[in-house]
Amino acid sequence: MSATPTPAEELRGAGLRVTAARAALLETVRGGDHLGVETIASRVRDRVGHISVQAVYEALNALTAAGLIRRIEPAGSPALYEGRVGDNHHHVVCRSCGTVADVDCAVGHAPCLDASDDHGFRIDEAEVVYWGLCPACTSS
Repeated sequence: MSATPTPAEELRGAGLRVTAARAALLETVRGGDHLGVETIASRVRDRVGHISVQAVYEALNALTAAGLIRRIEPAGSPALYEGRVGDNHHHVVCRSCGTVADVDCAVGHAPCLDASDDHGFRIDEAEVVYWGLCPACTSS
């Protein structure tokens, strides 16, 4: 049985330089729930001290490119980051308060939806965003 890799091991495995800020950022995103950049920056600062928003953006871009985290951009919202990667899940977004929740793939294996015309592309992922009102907004 193998142990869960540490953030430092994951960063190294992805070919990224290991820094305290990157490790804290990876843990913060994975410990959160569809977090925005300002929230991530604040939580990382609580753990490691000063880090600029620009450094957070650069690290988020590197972690996203390496496949360690995922960036989503619901229409009309700033980018959000999550630690759930590689499973082709989708999202539901509240039109009122902006709450985002994961929705497992609707049908079978990735990409779980078939394009009516793939235009010659080899499709490996489908992104679906469901919109509505969350329970808290529905009851108020």
